[in-house]
Amino acid sequence: MTGQGSSRAGTIARMPGTALRSFAIATLASVACGKAPFEPYVYQPPPALSDGWQTASAESVGLDPAPLEAATNEIGGGAFGRVDSMLVVRQGRLVHEAYFNGFDRDRLHDLRSATKSMTSALVGIAIDQGLLSGVDEPVLPRLGGDAGLQNFDPRKRAITVEHLLTMTPGLACDDWNTASPGNEEKMYKERDWVKFILDLPMVADPGTRYGYCTGGVVTLGAVVGNASGQRADAYARQVLFGPLGIARAEWQLTPTGAVDTGGHIHMRPRDMAKFGQLFLQRGLWNGQRVVSEAWVDRSTSFRVRTISNEEYGYLWWRRATQRSGVPVQTFYAIGNGGQHIIVAPGLDLVAVFTGSNYDASALLPQQVFDRYVLTAVR
Repeated sequence: MTGQGSSRAGTIARMPGTALRSFAIATLASVACGKAPFEPYVYQPPPALSDGWQTASAESVGLDPAPLEAATNEIGGGAFGRVDSMLVVRQGRLVHEAYFNGFDRDRLHDLRSATKSMTSALVGIAIDQGLLSGVDEPVLPRLGGDAGLQNFDPRKRAITVEHLLTMTPGLACDDWNTASPGNEEKMYKERDWVKFILDLPMVADPGTRYGYCTGGVVTLGAVVGNASGQRADAYARQVLFGPLGIARAEWQLTPTGAVDTGGHIHMRPRDMAKFGQLFLQRGLWNGQRVVSEAWVDRSTSFRVRTISNEEYGYLWWRRATQRSGVPVQTFYAIGNGGQHIIVAPGLDLVAVFTGSNYDASALLPQQVFDRYVLTAVR
């Protein structure tokens, strides 16, 4: 199983040249590699379907379609590896939609670690509903206490919901380090993933050290499930996906039948965009309150700096980029392979990418976003 945590690791593939570099060269290269040539794309608005989305032309929401068209042709020509979809939403309307490599709008895609941001939303909703007392609530009482845990350390009793949301519980878990006792690849070989994580030794006081830990988010899903009295996937259908009109979302289960809330939910890109739009609208969807404004603001704010010097919130990443020299602040969900839900609140903009660039090129969609999507904003 390819590591989800490695979504932030690996070598970034070479950047392409100008937006309009020779498409013929890319086409010839794809034929030489045995890949069917990509038919040149001409911009057109997405079709309106009965899925909750209003669609519109790029021009009607202040976007220049030329950069979107160029991006689609660059992706189709292979300039960004295996990007499988690209969607753009502005002012609440879906204005661009393109699929590649045999994918289409009805095919579910593995979101890998982008799932984590959805787990964060479930935590916020559980707090909004009073099922959890808050981010300062200790997690062990929700998981049967510390009786029978290996590597007992009193500091485990101090691990809170917030520590799991910020990946700072102090446990010996680091997916970016293959030698780490809690590395996700080792967890996948175990039957009870939550017990595996809670059994790990402590290496730091909770809240003092960041370590990217998928197992901690799986544990967080168990906390939400126990608090809600139902499995996390059932709770998600009730409080998150149901209100968004997302009918098809398939979670991976652990060997014990628990929900893998750390990754691998399968979803359609249009539904991924709904989740991004929900957070852009500070928790509202079609006028219905799904998540509190307070949780949206808190979870997407800077909470901790990662070992790679990036800003992290509550299972959301933060990144500042630029458009014509002007700073643009974004927050985003990311998964290995190039799964991205990018939200730029100041531009009223959401972009979604899925991909199969596993391990080596997960950040390529950010290059597409910076070079083409931001350029399209008039």
